[in-house]
Amino acid sequence: MVREGLAATINALGDYTVVLQAANGRELVDALAEKHTIAIAIVDLNMPVMDGYATIAWMKANHPSVMCLALTFDATEEALMRAIRAGARGFLGKNARSAVLHHALDSLMLTGYFQTSEAQLELLDRSGVRTRWERERDGILERITPRELEFLKLVCDPEEHTYERIAVLMGVQPRSVENHRVSLFEKFHIKSKAGLVLFAYKWRIVEP
Repeated sequence: MVREGLAATINALGDYTVVLQAANGRELVDALAEKHTIAIAIVDLNMPVMDGYATIAWMKANHPSVMCLALTFDATEEALMRAIRAGARGFLGKNARSAVLHHALDSLMLTGYFQTSEAQLELLDRSGVRTRWERERDGILERITPRELEFLKLVCDPEEHTYERIAVLMGVQPRSVENHRVSLFEKFHIKSKAGLVLFAYKWRIVEP
């Protein structure tokens, strides 16, 4: 099974230990009620009984300190955005290599988020991570224009505005919004709207 194979891979990494496995969200809820303590939950979005979206939302409401990594074969924009809105801190394909899995877990522990773009896979040094993170964040903020920041905040709005609606709210033409999107994608090696939201959350540009 995917779950058992993933657990074996994680245990083999050496840095992490699987302390709990559940076939669906309901089993996870019941297990956590028995006082199991976990730092990261890798949640299959397509689980039966209580799916991954509902499970992640429940975790965010009841165990906000637990970081949820969404596991999926369905990496569509709609699925990723739905998982982010529920509270996912990142995504992992079910066929991801062990090295990518290791990067994902390390990134979650170090920064609280995992982004799959190559530019975000470089891990921060464990020593002095907070200072280094703050310096990097300051550098990122310096590269974002005031209008791009306004656009980014609207992209992350819980109302889930379309780009067309964002143009109306900003009082600009759709082409201007497209220019902001392309600029941010190119500056920070982002490839999707979901990636843009994760980027904003990871660097605390917008609070989740």
